[in-house]
Amino acid sequence: MVFSSLTFLQCFLPLCLLAYFLVPQKWRNGTLFLFSLLFYAWGEPVYVVLMLFSTVLDYTCGQMVERHREQRGAKIALLVSVCVNLGLLGVFKYSDFLIGTVNSIFGTAIPQPNLPLPIGISFYTFQILSYAVDVYRGDVKAQRNFIDLAAYVAMFPQLIAGPIVRYSDIASQLEHRTHSLADVAAGARRFVLGLGKKVLLANVFYELITTFKASDDRSVLFYWLYAAACVLNIYFDFSGYSDMAIGLGRIFGFRYLENFDYPYISASITEFWRRWHMSLGSWFRDYVYIPLGGNRVSKTKWLRNILVVWLLTGLWHGAAWNFVLWGLFFAVFLTAEKLWYGRALAKTRVFKHIYVLLLVIVSFVLFDANSVGEAAATIGGLFGAAGVSAVDPISRYYLRSFAVVFLIGIVGATPLPKRIVEQLGSTRAGAMVVDVLEPLVLVSVLAVSTGYLVDGSFNPFLYFRF
Repeated sequence: MVFSSLTFLQCFLPLCLLAYFLVPQKWRNGTLFLFSLLFYAWGEPVYVVLMLFSTVLDYTCGQMVERHREQRGAKIALLVSVCVNLGLLGVFKYSDFLIGTVNSIFGTAIPQPNLPLPIGISFYTFQILSYAVDVYRGDVKAQRNFIDLAAYVAMFPQLIAGPIVRYSDIASQLEHRTHSLADVAAGARRFVLGLGKKVLLANVFYELITTFKASDDRSVLFYWLYAAACVLNIYFDFSGYSDMAIGLGRIFGFRYLENFDYPYISASITEFWRRWHMSLGSWFRDYVYIPLGGNRVSKTKWLRNILVVWLLTGLWHGAAWNFVLWGLFFAVFLTAEKLWYGRALAKTRVFKHIYVLLLVIVSFVLFDANSVGEAAATIGGLFGAAGVSAVDPISRYYLRSFAVVFLIGIVGATPLPKRIVEQLGSTRAGAMVVDVLEPLVLVSVLAVSTGYLVDGSFNPFLYFRF
């Protein structure tokens, strides 16, 4: 089940909200946990057991860490948690990739298990690990109520597509949180905006992507239309789901941290990764980069730390060589900015933004490809390789057909709409206009999005692969 489905919007969510707000306060975590299990079991009935196993394991390890604090038993409990959780992630997500690599290098014929990937395993594994490590560090106390911890791990708003919510960020909210109509309204507003991003923008851009991939007649313009669609699709798909998760969390009384901050306006790749998927970036910083020594080590070790973090970042996104290269691609430019041309780049006015957008476009073409060879061919096509024509009637047709959606997507990926609304609301008359128009716009977005879903329009979910 996904948020952008009629089953979720018309059945699951209304029933969940009704049950949640009808039960006494002390039962609400349990209610949320039960509905989260139902949500996950809808698409992964078998792998619910896997998630519950990880939860029980880390509940036990957390208690052991606290009981044996500053003793050998605490370290053993942490190692058990880390090794088992990463082991499960490795078996289910990377076994085919590793075996296939070994077979191709050594000419062996080791059979691949072809295990289905449990939905959201990368997200909830990182959340569980953050709990275990923070308890070991003494940053939080071990949760003694199993239902509260299970509700945190299985919580459906951010279970399958993030953001990666750390236990330390919502520990107090699990024990006590307030609910208000203002929070419900703010959460609903955020959810509807995210739904519109996903259904009305990301899905439309994905239609162009699939059209390009199915076509044998391509021009340079068509390659660039595809690349631009990739960049906008990935942003609106992922940020849309983050918006929906943050909105749902707000409705249930939780305050999740932001996950995107208009990354495409960045003036460097360093800034881009401060704005893109912020929960993942901060997770790797706090649980991998800093424990390795961060930048407070020799230059050789610092370069090693960057390489390790970005190799893991690429692999986190997918078990394939194009994801490995995608991570290393960013490692190269992040390192180059820090060592050589970062200060000079910052002094430019327009070039720094062109630089970021060009690198991001190339990176997401690599990200979207099914293989390294396909990525190389597509990137070559962007620059006229293989003798493709510059423009043809087909590419002009798609440019005209998607021009309005591209314009909306480009403007929507910047802070401009938000600034206009804020500026308008800064005056009394403008605030009255906003108060009238905002509900109408939100209802319209919800109605049109629902209409698209009723019509059976294309509704893929990018982050099922994670």
